[in-house]
Amino acid sequence: PKLISFSSFLSFCCASASALQSLTDAMHIPHLYIQRNAEGSPRTACQLNPSPDGERYTLAARPPVRLSDVMLTLVGELHWQKFIIFYDSDYDIRGLQVFLDQTSRQGLDVSLQRVDRNISGVFSSLFTSMRTEELNHYRDTLRRAILLLSPRGAQVFIHQAVETNLASKDSHWVFVNEEISDTEIMELAHSSLGRMTVVRQIFPLWKDSSVSCMRNNHRISSLLCNPQEGYLHSLEVSNLYLYDSVLMLANAFYRKLEDRKWHSMASLNCIRKSTKPWNGGWSMLETIQKGHITGLTGIMDFMDNGSNSHVQFEILGTSFSETFGKDIKRLATWDSVHGLNGSLKESRIENGMQGITVKVVTLLEDPFVMVAENILGQPKRYKGFSIDVLDALAKILGFKYDIYQVADSKYGSQLPNGSWNGMIGELINKRADLAVSAITITPERENIVDFSKRYMDYSVGILHRKPEEKINIFSLFAPFDLAVWACIAAAIPVVGVLIFLLTRMQMLRSQNPPGAHHNSSMSNSLHSAIWIVYGAFVQQGGDSVVGSVALRIVMGSWWLFTLIVCSSYTANLAAFLTVSRMDNTIRTFQDLARQMDYAYGTVRDSAVYDYFRAKGTNPLEQDSTYTELWRTISKNNGQDYSVSSPSEGIRKAKKGPYAFLWDMAVVEYAALTDDDCTITVAGNSMSSKGYGIAMQHGSPYRDLISQKILELQEKGDLDVLKQKWWPRTGRCDLNSHSNAQPDGRSLKLHSFAGVFCILAAGLLLACLVAALEMWWNSNRCRQEQPKEDKEVNLEQVHRRLNSLMDEDMAHKQIPAPSIEISALDISSMPLSQQREAVRDYPGTGLSVSTFLPEQAHGVGRTLAQGPGSTLPLPHSSSTMPSIHCKHRAPNGGLFRQSPAKTPMPMSYQSVPGGPIPEAIEHSTSI
Repeated sequence: PKLISFSSFLSFCCASASALQSLTDAMHIPHLYIQRNAEGSPRTACQLNPSPDGERYTLAARPPVRLSDVMLTLVGELHWQKFIIFYDSDYDIRGLQVFLDQTSRQGLDVSLQRVDRNISGVFSSLFTSMRTEELNHYRDTLRRAILLLSPRGAQVFIHQAVETNLASKDSHWVFVNEEISDTEIMELAHSSLGRMTVVRQIFPLWKDSSVSCMRNNHRISSLLCNPQEGYLHSLEVSNLYLYDSVLMLANAFYRKLEDRKWHSMASLNCIRKSTKPWNGGWSMLETIQKGHITGLTGIMDFMDNGSNSHVQFEILGTSFSETFGKDIKRLATWDSVHGLNGSLKESRIENGMQGITVKVVTLLEDPFVMVAENILGQPKRYKGFSIDVLDALAKILGFKYDIYQVADSKYGSQLPNGSWNGMIGELINKRADLAVSAITITPERENIVDFSKRYMDYSVGILHRKPEEKINIFSLFAPFDLAVWACIAAAIPVVGVLIFLLTRMQMLRSQNPPGAHHNSSMSNSLHSAIWIVYGAFVQQGGDSVVGSVALRIVMGSWWLFTLIVCSSYTANLAAFLTVSRMDNTIRTFQDLARQMDYAYGTVRDSAVYDYFRAKGTNPLEQDSTYTELWRTISKNNGQDYSVSSPSEGIRKAKKGPYAFLWDMAVVEYAALTDDDCTITVAGNSMSSKGYGIAMQHGSPYRDLISQKILELQEKGDLDVLKQKWWPRTGRCDLNSHSNAQPDGRSLKLHSFAGVFCILAAGLLLACLVAALEMWWNSNRCRQEQPKEDKEVNLEQVHRRLNSLMDEDMAHKQIPAPSIEISALDISSMPLSQQREAVRDYPGTGLSVSTFLPEQAHGVGRTLAQGPGSTLPLPHSSSTMPSIHCKHRAPNGGLFRQSPAKTPMPMSYQSVPGGPIPEAIEHSTSI
């Protein structure tokens, strides 16, 4: 086939341009390439193959695609870290390769999603293929989106996103397309929700009124050169470049003909090998490149690589709050030489919130929101901490508000069908602009609504009735278990019996030789041995025991045992009294889960309820406390122990053994203002959360309110409001246990009541035993007294005493000092007891003198020790036990004691060695 003889070729698509490039390069024919968008979609770069001989005859009339450079600048100015790109099915995704490489190096999170022609089917498939959590995540992703779609496709896409509630007021849509008209931009702005930014190519000369319709030596129609006509805006950009390309070729032909340097072109045949290239092709190409014409698109200037370098983009946008994107204005421009010229920062509400009336939904919660005045026929007036914060913000920002209570009296939680109830549901359904109460900021709520900065920290408190103090007068026995006390009580007689047996065995095994000094305090009776053991146990000491090694080992072991027992008792008693002084036995969630006295619960469908459900059902949670708490709270779907409102939980905690888990601020206020001060609060810190003002997703008021809350915190106004509703010293003092005075830590009387009871019981027992002893001794004296009233012959008593002495030992004298004893009727003793009485004074000679009133008879005889007789002294070292009986007077009658005189004792005096002294007057010596 033959080619028609043209000086140049025009092509409009990348495929045809690549095919023509090889032909024009071979035949040296200038080739003008004008890329056209596919059905209005953004164009992608068309990569042309380089010429084999290095000479390119192809010129790109339309500048190369610079959309990736513009998007990189825009993302950097907006400080986006995460966004999604929606691209048309006709768009070549290879055009984003450079952009994705740049964002990857910057660490940005970029998602890609292709949009088919059936856009409505895209959103309907989302609701059938995604769960609620995934939809919430997808909704959050749509807050920052770049649309590489056709104008019509972008309009349908945004409309579907708004209708399906996937778009929000804080969504930011960036539409990037070189070809979009003003009418299409306004349609996008009206259909969108949130902020809209449009990037399109502009030609500054259009709106320059100083430029006439003359282009060099050509005159352009007024419909094209006058921007007021509006016809130019309806033309495609590719048609504008086509117009300028034809104008540029006409100018080149004119110059060639004017210079008379035209080289005629012979017909070219692609089949013949002998066909030669056009000799005037390169000259014609240079003439076109050096034309520098100014057309509808501006100056047509080509670089060495054959591309048009002059390109400029316009960035249009809506303010964040300007009737939600209905007003469009230019924000900045971008060109390949200077880059960005302008600012892309979000435009705030120009006059703040001055004069705006917002709708506020609330919920009664002391002391955050309470009814201050309720007059029939007039709106309710509210008071409380949250209301004070709202009033302070309204005063600063200049807005007004209408407030109403939520119908279901719930803060808001997600229902099984995916919807929300309570105040959160009011915001989602756009029936309210703000939600003000004791509403906490949670991740689940932040996915669907916006929150201001926290104005108060949040923690969970445990409200319960103060435990009644139990008085146990025998609490001093509590440090040891009953089995320990039983073992100690059994150990005392066991050790006492062992000591008694060891002492008896020692006495039987070795009789003391004559002259040996035996300890007079050695116990040879069972009760004495037990007494020694008891004295050592109470650390009061006892009679010293000097015996065998075995006896000493027993006593040493017992003393060590008593030391350990007493020390352990002292330590445990101190710990027991310390623990018993604690005002509150429930201080943490762990204490609440371990105890069995209190039932506990919270408000159903609340943030606290959801918190324990998330912690209790989390398989990765290592603390089993939350599992136990959730098992009790959710019993019978929360109907058994959980309540429907905070006020019900507070009333339930005041009545009986019930612990109410709720916001610390609420329960602390309830405890401070309690009439009887019978409830107290224990807390568990969760300060990572806080109370905030909730608003619609993408609300224009979020940043303004958050900024003013921070200012109130810095100035200390919020602290003043907190002190107003949570005073440090209210009707009830919640910190009494933490800052108690030293007197409050002293032991009370009931702590030692058991000791005084034991002492009183011992004193009563002693008095009873003393009375029994007196009665017993009195009866014994009556039984032993002779029935016949006759005179006691003292000489007979003396003779009987002397007969008991050993005649061989009579010469031994008693070296001991004089011992004075009470008068004793020795004659009335049995024979064995008389021998024991003599053995009480081993190795001594006694001179016994009897003193009777007004008369004395001396019959002296020295008392000698019987051989081998030993007997320890009684426990008292100074006096002997005596039985007071009446004695006969010498006249045969009974000696009667005068009331003014005491009976004279019988004196047994030791007599020194040598001759027996003369009888002492008024005495009888033996």
